[in-house]
Amino acid sequence: MKIVMNILVLVVLSYYTFHFIQVMVKMKNKMVFPSTDEEMAAIRKGPQKALDLPHYSKQKLGIIFYSVTLLFVTSMFIAGLLQDFVWSFYLMIFVPLVHVRDLFNMFGFVEDGVLSGSRFIPWEKIKSYSFVRIDVNHRFYGHSKEVNDRYELRIKSRLGTYSCVVLTDEVKEKMERILQERVA
Repeated sequence: MKIVMNILVLVVLSYYTFHFIQVMVKMKNKMVFPSTDEEMAAIRKGPQKALDLPHYSKQKLGIIFYSVTLLFVTSMFIAGLLQDFVWSFYLMIFVPLVHVRDLFNMFGFVEDGVLSGSRFIPWEKIKSYSFVRIDVNHRFYGHSKEVNDRYELRIKSRLGTYSCVVLTDEVKEKMERILQERVA
């Protein structure tokens, strides 16, 4: 059983490391959207905080936290290899990885896909997308006056749902046009 758990931990670590490297590489690509400061101000990853540019200098804190988390989990895994097999130890290794999803405060379209937080979604992997109105029954309603009666873009892929808040109708239309062109 210890071998199975070790292999499982290695697979999960490889998965998160792959996504981290993939996002680092895709951040170098030219952004299709947002391309202006107005567009950047009109979208948000969450309801209250404005986005940062997808550049290494602007995402420095997220890169550091993600790297430290991966190093911590790897060192805990190595320490676990030297100890006796304990189920609770292996479960505790995964706890920090749950929180790395939105360490990067960015959202945008690059030539070959979507950058959303610490994930890259290629155009081919997008199953569907929709704009959901932020009304009284929405989870973001009331967080900020700017967000009320606006839209949340939800992009569904095989492995999850990624979203951003859209604050203006012009930006919503531009995003919808780009998504219609690129999503099959």
